[in-house]
Amino acid sequence: MKAIRVLVIDDHTLFRSGICLLLQRQKGFEVVGEAGDGLEGVKLAKRLKPEVVLLDLHMPGTGGLEALQLLREDLPQTQVVMLTVSEDAQDLLEALHLGARGYLLKNIETDFLLDSIRRAASGESVMSPQMATRLADAVRLPQKNPKAAVVETNKLSPREAEIIVMLAAGASNKEIARKLELAESTVKIHVQGILRKLNLTSRVQAAVFAVEHGLVEAR
Repeated sequence: MKAIRVLVIDDHTLFRSGICLLLQRQKGFEVVGEAGDGLEGVKLAKRLKPEVVLLDLHMPGTGGLEALQLLREDLPQTQVVMLTVSEDAQDLLEALHLGARGYLLKNIETDFLLDSIRRAASGESVMSPQMATRLADAVRLPQKNPKAAVVETNKLSPREAEIIVMLAAGASNKEIARKLELAESTVKIHVQGILRKLNLTSRVQAAVFAVEHGLVEAR
């Protein structure tokens, strides 16, 4: 099996070196480079074209969010996973909105990190359990803009509007299929339609979209 090519961008030298050493010792991973700041990391990524970038959030100079934006513009096929100490919900929402494939906290277990990199490389969204809880809490915030909710919902079919709310609540395709009495393959098609109509790239972004545009009612 081909190794996953990984680039690590983090301004903390010891942490960055530790992550690189960990990945180099695992089968199925190849560390193609490392960088200590966002701008250097973007330049390296454009040259090395890794499959996954592990990106710190708060760095001096070019920070993680700015680097993320540049990476998504220049290397849309590269999956970017934030690896940070920040548990701030706003940092999470902004990173996902800018196109991060995942948001992991630095205190995660080794196996969780390795599995997350594998999943991100295959196009899945990944998130630390604590941050999934933060996202769920954000979903429970009161609706802020009912007019925006009407406009955005009109882009979706009634079934898609129903499903995006369930995505925002963290439901899997299997759970949605069971609740709506649909085939799981049908749910997958609806999810793809939602992403296409709203110009999104992942179900996590769809959940964030639902929160930001008032599509989710207060609970």
